[in-house]
Amino acid sequence: MAAIRFCAHGVSHAFREKARLERWLCEVARSRGHDLGELSFILMSDEELLRYNTRYLGHRYFTDVITFDAEDRDAVGGDVLISLDRVRDNARSLGRPVQEELRRVMVHGLLHLLGYRDRTVADKMAMRRIEDECLLAYPQHSSVQRRRVRRSNKRELV
Repeated sequence: MAAIRFCAHGVSHAFREKARLERWLCEVARSRGHDLGELSFILMSDEELLRYNTRYLGHRYFTDVITFDAEDRDAVGGDVLISLDRVRDNARSLGRPVQEELRRVMVHGLLHLLGYRDRTVADKMAMRRIEDECLLAYPQHSSVQRRRVRRSNKRELV
């Protein structure tokens, strides 16, 4: 059974509609043949996520999301660490609501836990298409939000 936690560490708690988010994330996993176990989404600052990126991955640059797999054989789980600073900056530069960008980063982290990779340009493009599909499946998407998601493929694939 899924146990999804939404936390904020040293930043404002930006998760909205947690029950809806939980249903959506469970459906994303189920639609790809997986069950969710214990999963945590943790918001933090750029500086804090940079410390994790440097310590555990050896990368000395800012990023929007890092995932740590719980390695549970029965269900998909782990920790998805998200920079709220990056989410806000990305939303502003892409002209989309912060909540929409936050959902994109959340589903991106979940897709990593489901085994998807984005190391090559082809992988990034494929993952972006799947993210878009998942975002369109978010409950009660308006037609305006659907058009915005479709245009989001213009976002730089870095």
